[in-house]
Formats: sequence, C-alpha cells, structure tokens
Amino acid sequence: MIQERLSEIRRALHQIPEIGLEEVKTQSYLLDEIERIKKDYMEIRCWQTGTLVFVKGSEPRKTIGWRADIDGLPITEEVETGFKSVHEGKMHACGHDFHMTIGLGLLEKLSEEQPKNNYLFLFQPAEENEAGGMLMYEHGVFGDWLPDEFYALHVNPDLPVGKITTRPGTLFAATCEVRLHFKGKSGHAAFPNESNDMIIAAVNFVQEAQTIISRNVNPVEGGVVTFGTFNAGSANNVIAGEARVTGTIRTLTEETNQLTQRRIRELAKGISYSFNCEVDVVLDQKGYLPVINNKETTEGFIRFMEENPAVVFEEAPVAMTGEDFGYLLSKVSGTMFWLGVDSPYGLHSEKFDPDEAALSFAVEHVGDFLKKLDK
Repeated sequence: MIQERLSEIRRALHQIPEIGLEEVKTQSYLLDEIERIKKDYMEIRCWQTGTLVFVKGSEPRKTIGWRADIDGLPITEEVETGFKSVHEGKMHACGHDFHMTIGLGLLEKLSEEQPKNNYLFLFQPAEENEAGGMLMYEHGVFGDWLPDEFYALHVNPDLPVGKITTRPGTLFAATCEVRLHFKGKSGHAAFPNESNDMIIAAVNFVQEAQTIISRNVNPVEGGVVTFGTFNAGSANNVIAGEARVTGTIRTLTEETNQLTQRRIRELAKGISYSFNCEVDVVLDQKGYLPVINNKETTEGFIRFMEENPAVVFEEAPVAMTGEDFGYLLSKVSGTMFWLGVDSPYGLHSEKFDPDEAALSFAVEHVGDFLKKLDK
C-alpha cells in the first residue's frame, strides 16, 4: 500500500474519532477497507465495535497476531488541517488513527499471497477507557483464533520517523484509576464545631497517600500515585460537607499495584475514623496490567530491526505509560514497541500532529518482520 493511499486512510479515520465502544463509524470504515483487501482464505468476526480478521495459512504451525486499537479521546482538536476531526470534542490524540492505518497496510501486505502460518489482525475498541482487549478475551471472542504470539506498536512523538525502540521485560506500567468520595457535614464557616469539614479530611488523605510509594515500595521497583482532581465546597463561608478526589496509580509490577491499592483502602479507612466521616473508594484497574514483553519474541524482533539498515533501533527505557495490551500479553507471549512519529506535541495533546511518513515506513519494515515469522 503506497504512502498516498495510507495518508488517505489515516486522514479519513482521523476525522471520525469515537470514544471506546462507540466506534460505529470507525468500524464501518474499517470493514469497508477489509472487504476491499479480503481474499478467500480470510475470515471476519465482529464483537460490538471490535473486528477480527483471520488469515488462514496453507500449512499453519502457529497463529501470529497483530493488534491495532481504534478509539479516540474526549479532546477538542487544535490542529488546523484539511482533515480535522468532525466530531466535536473528540480527537485521535493518541495516534490510534495511525495504528489502524498501519494495521490495514500490514493486513494487505501479509495477505498478498496465502501465508504458511495463520495471521490474526485485531482492530480493538476501547483501549483508552474500558480495556477492550480484556473485554474481548473474557467474552471468548478469540476462540480458536487466539494467537500463539501477539505484536503491537504505539506511536511515539519524541522519536524521529525511522526509529523503533522496545525492550524485553517490562515496557509500560500497570495503571489503576482512583476515585474517592468524602462525606461529612456542611455548615456555616463561623461554627466549625457544628460541621464536619471534608476539605480537611481529603487534604489529609492526599498528603498521606504520597507516603505509600516512598515508604511501602522497594525504591528500585518504582511507582507513582498522582491525584489530578480535587473538588469540594460551594462558597467561601460554607464548610464543605463533601469532597471528591480522583487520581491514578502507576507501577512497574502488578504486585506493587495491588499493594498500593490495598494501602489506599487502608488509609481511607483510617481517615474515616480520624475525621468521623464516610469515605467511598473506587479502584478501577480493568485490564491495564503492565506491558511485559516476552524475552524470546522481543529478542527476535530486536535482532531483525538491528540488522535492517533502514531502521534506527534503540533499547527503550521503561515508561509509566498505561496500555491495555498488557492484559493480552498476560495471556499470550508477544512484543510491543514504540514507533517514532516526530510530533512537536505529545500524546493526548490537543495539538498532537504526527508525521505521516511513519505510515509507509512501518508497513514496509514491520511487514517484513511479520513475513519473516512465516518462514
């Protein structure tokens, strides 16, 4: 698939970003493109807005999987182009339009003639909000199409086009959303003894929570607890009877994530006793497990890319980025890697503007890697 066609597909998809499990137009567009590519040795299976394409091999010894996520983000785009998002308040600010386009290009390249092994292409919904890979696995959607090894990429705005990075072992962190609701008693600012101030309770919790990583986790393992929102009160002279706090846990191991979740619950219980209030805690991890690359598949991928003179390969540092591909890698051996797209603005920015030259680069060289796995 040539660069012009890849850009055309990417721009069409870029204009119709949809939130996870609402990707109806996106799925329709993908199905039209898949039908154009489809051969008699290919099958299609859908689940909600997710799509599986199975390329049946002539002499299959294994099934090789490729995953592309398809959802957008609730962000208002500020990049002025002729293909700006037409869905108000929604944007492909994480590069999933690139992921889908590359997935289609790889599908076309890998199915030009019938391969020996089976290939599965997963166009996965809801990576950003509902861990769509986990949902599809738990609902048995893969069935006998479940790959023996799974691969995926994520665009990286900090890397130039032509550079690929990854590492064996942990690449991305485990993440968990945190939501707390503190409930006390509101009242007049002049009579604090008749009220139960939830700003004080919530502030104490936030401060104490910062000791979880620093005093409960081995310093070499790493982790972070961040609270991004704090909402309480209605007027300057009214004691707040409620407060809501939201945040995120990010850790390099699942064990540390579970420890941090437990400590958050214990601290919240302590605050409820100390301040005579109720604290409702929601810890929502879904399928955002750490992305742990299999040693064998990753070392094979690295060797291939290092031997390719058109690719600049470097070992990636561990990142606190979250990705639900970690769930699939907890079930199937495989590898995730960064693809350079050279954007002056980062992932999830309203000004994220990746270089489309990365599309043909990825299809050519990642496609060659996937073809080598068929030999």
